[in-house]
Amino acid sequence: MEARPSRLDDQAADNLRYIRETMERASAFTAVPGWGGVGMGLVAVAAALISSGSRSPGEWLGIWLFAALFAVSIGLAAMTRKARRAGVPLFAGPGRRFLLTFSAPLAAGALVTLALERSSNRALTPPVWLLLYGTAVVTGGAFSVRAVPVMGALFMLLGAAGLFCPSAWGTALLAAGFGGLQIVFGVWIARRHGG
Repeated sequence: MEARPSRLDDQAADNLRYIRETMERASAFTAVPGWGGVGMGLVAVAAALISSGSRSPGEWLGIWLFAALFAVSIGLAAMTRKARRAGVPLFAGPGRRFLLTFSAPLAAGALVTLALERSSNRALTPPVWLLLYGTAVVTGGAFSVRAVPVMGALFMLLGAAGLFCPSAWGTALLAAGFGGLQIVFGVWIARRHGG
């Protein structure tokens, strides 16, 4: 009879150790990919350069939408690779929380983009994108390292400033946010919190 309680004690200790190690890994892991963020920023810089020579508003929008899809694929691939290296499932824990809170503002951004395009009020598109992406990063970053919500807040500030800037600055603002901020914070996250 004495052997049974010691086996239960050992099993309970093993379970507690597993839970503690899992929680430590999850709290240290940020689903936000640093080098993936750098790649996304480089895509935005290229989109800004290409779209600055566009012949029509529709062509400009097409360039940026293509760049957004390409950047999202880079980000998802980098998140998957980072989660795999950390031994954390992507769609559980921090990765899942980040994706759930990140996706709602992006969906709102897609709908607002459609409405702005239909109303031919395209001058508001860049600041609205920056504001809503910043909101997505702030909400997603609530479950991440401190640098992530800070980056989101800076996107929001840039978008807010864009509401009061001349519309001709739209592409430059997108390059500064989706390019510059994404690259700077991507390098920071990669160096401090892993790839």
